[in-house]
Amino acid sequence: MVISRPPPELGGDQFRILIFLLLLASTATLNAANIPVPPDCGKPQQLNRVVGGEDSTDAQWPWIVSIRKNGTHHCAGSLLTNRWVVTAAHCFKGNVDKPSLFSILLGAWKLGNPGPRSQQVGIAWVLPHPGYSWKEGTQADIALVRLEHPILFSERILPICLPDSSVRLPPNTDCWIAGWGSIHDGVPLPHPQTLQKLKVPIIDSKVCKSLYWRGGGQETITQDMLCAGYLEGGRDACLGDSGGPLMCQVESAWLLTGIISWGEGCAERNRPGVYTSLLAHRSWVQRIVQGVQLRGHLGGSKTTKRS
Repeated sequence: MVISRPPPELGGDQFRILIFLLLLASTATLNAANIPVPPDCGKPQQLNRVVGGEDSTDAQWPWIVSIRKNGTHHCAGSLLTNRWVVTAAHCFKGNVDKPSLFSILLGAWKLGNPGPRSQQVGIAWVLPHPGYSWKEGTQADIALVRLEHPILFSERILPICLPDSSVRLPPNTDCWIAGWGSIHDGVPLPHPQTLQKLKVPIIDSKVCKSLYWRGGGQETITQDMLCAGYLEGGRDACLGDSGGPLMCQVESAWLLTGIISWGEGCAERNRPGVYTSLLAHRSWVQRIVQGVQLRGHLGGSKTTKRS
C-alpha cells in the first residue's frame, strides 16, 4: 500500500494514526484469509502389537494417538479435531479428575523413536460418557479428551471421520485395528514399538451374543457394542490397545466405527474383540465436539472395505 502524502486537512499525528489503522485493517484481512481449513478426515497422506498383526507403515493411520500416563504408553485414542480425542472411558478409571497424569502423543509411528515431527500435548479434561458404570465390559465405554491447546495438522497428524446415519456394517465387513499393545498376553510390544495393524471382519451380533452369553437373563453384549475378529483365535487386540480405533473404509474415507473396549483374554478361541460402537454414540460425540466430520453412503450399501 503506497500513500504519497497526507491530505492537506490532516496533521502529521492524524496521518500516522490513519496509516496505522489502514495497516491494521489490511493485516486483519490477510489473517482472516489465512485461517487454516481443517483437512479432510479419514484420508492418510502417505509418505514415499496387536496379536497376530503386522507393522504398519509411517503415517498410515495419522489419527491414532498414544495416551500416556506418567510418561508411559497407557491406552490409544483417535483424533477427531485439533482439540479433541476419543478413547475408551475405562482408560481413566480412578483418574478422571487427574488430567495432569496424562499426555497425548500424536504423529508417532514407533513409540521408541517418535521423531521430531511428533507432537505431545497435555490434557485439559476428560469427559466419560454419563452412561458408563466404571465396571469392566459394560456399555458406554467411551470418553472424550479435551487437549490443553490446539495441535497442528500434518501428514502424520490428521483427523478420522465418524460414520453418519447411512452407514451399516454387515457381518464379514473387513475393518482394521491398530495399536501399540501387547503382542501376546503378558508380552509387550518390543522396541522400537512399531505401530501394529490387523484386519478384522465384523462378526454378526447374534453370534457374538451367543458366544459371550452368561445365562440368567444377563446380556453381556449390549446394543452399543460391536464384535470383530476371528472365532478361531490367534489374532486380536490386547492389553495396551484399549481406546484405539476400529476403522472401516467407506467410499474413499476411513471411518471410526468402534473403540477397542474389552474381551476375554487375548486372541482366544470363540472370544473375539468387543468394541464400543460409534454408530450408537455418534450423536453424543457430535453434541460435544464442534467440527467433527461425518462420512458415509446413503443406504449403507457400500460399507465393505476395499482391501
